[in-house]
Amino acid sequence: MKNKLLVLLLAALMVVSMFSGCSKKEEAKNDSSASTELPKQDRSGNDITVPAEVKTIVSMAPSTTEFLIDLGLGDKIVGVDSYSQMSYAAALKSDVAVFDMMAPDNEAIAALSPDIVFTTGMSAAGGEDVFASLKEAGVCVADIPSSTSVKEIENDLIFIGTCVGKAAETDVIIAAMEETIGEIKKQAEGISEKKTVLYEMSTPTADYPTIYSAGKDTYIDELLSIAGLTSVTADQDSWVGLSEEACIEMDPDIILTTDTYTPDVVNVLLGLEGWENVKAVANGDVYLLANSDALNRPNQHVVSALVEIAKTCYPDVFGDLADPFEVEENAAA
Repeated sequence: MKNKLLVLLLAALMVVSMFSGCSKKEEAKNDSSASTELPKQDRSGNDITVPAEVKTIVSMAPSTTEFLIDLGLGDKIVGVDSYSQMSYAAALKSDVAVFDMMAPDNEAIAALSPDIVFTTGMSAAGGEDVFASLKEAGVCVADIPSSTSVKEIENDLIFIGTCVGKAAETDVIIAAMEETIGEIKKQAEGISEKKTVLYEMSTPTADYPTIYSAGKDTYIDELLSIAGLTSVTADQDSWVGLSEEACIEMDPDIILTTDTYTPDVVNVLLGLEGWENVKAVANGDVYLLANSDALNRPNQHVVSALVEIAKTCYPDVFGDLADPFEVEENAAA
């Protein structure tokens, strides 16, 4: 297998080695170009001291773990959250320590002597700092809160890449993200009649009738808009719970789902009682995104999800669109 990202990074390293003596333009803070100066604060604004060289890493979020692996740092990861282990075990060391994201064993993490621990805002959902004792022990804990926009995701990647000494490689990734997004925006401008879409993360059942979706001020809503779609929940705040009646009344042209827990979810959605006259159902425009993790885990692969969304909803417009981070199964190594 060959990952297009690997090709991009190799090309970037060649350019860096050829022109390492060339001067660089001064870059503004939080710009898409990474700084080589180590961050003095994490993405939550907490003061941190990042070691000059990071040799061991604990990653407590799947999105961060995947990004580190893509940077070629899988061998430096000594501990992960359980979701990361389930998703990326093949790219991690066999003896990697595994922790509960919501209730981490700080003593066990400290025993690994990590140079840096990347955490996520999800771990603070209960309102307390579950890594407090780890910080008190002097471990560099870098928190990355949940991002609400593509720009925030890019800045998260820049932060991580700078901390681990991969600023140049991260620059290439950000450039590939922005190039693809720009291409999609340009093509979307030619769409005269934009389709409406309902994005759903959960399929209603008798026991759990609520449908969860993404509203405004989420990067998912932003991605749908970039793809030339109008989300029927764009007027809702953040992450929302909806009734079946509300969704039926919204009458979307398309339904996109990332529900991988419901067997045969597309046919389940197509067969929901009372949904027969919803345009998406009546026309069979209900789709399960092939890689739901790409949309739900905020790193560079949200662009992969964006490409899939655009091609699925407007195949005539985006049929030739390429994913810069695609893994090519049949390519030569």
